[in-house]
Amino acid sequence: MLKRLRVRRHPASFSTGVDPLLSGQRVWPNILLVVGLTALIAAGMYLDWDARVLAGVTVLVGLVTGLFVWLVGIIGLVPLIGPIIVKVLSFGFIWLLNAMGYLVSYIAIRRGYSRDVLTYRGLTMALLIGIVIGYIVAQFI
Repeated sequence: MLKRLRVRRHPASFSTGVDPLLSGQRVWPNILLVVGLTALIAAGMYLDWDARVLAGVTVLVGLVTGLFVWLVGIIGLVPLIGPIIVKVLSFGFIWLLNAMGYLVSYIAIRRGYSRDVLTYRGLTMALLIGIVIGYIVAQFI
């Protein structure tokens, strides 16, 4: 006869075995945070605040509160395509290519090649979208 293994739990920690993300226990603070950040960004754009300050505050709040991890978790919950999108978003190659693109764009705009930068960024986005679509199709084949 097989014996069931009992899991020892602390008496104060009551758990139903349901993931907190799905049970609604911790979802509302994150949703309110997303709405609050969206309102802050909209107000900042309406009042012509400096975009670098808005972006810095958004990134800082997102990193401190774990909001980005929560958003990636929500994307990962979408059946079939969600986990693939999460994998693609976590590729270091895409982060590196995008960072290089921003650096080259900054230098080129400083030197007066703004029209060429638009063409370059368009080609870079097409390349990234092609990589993502190719990866997704390869996962289904």
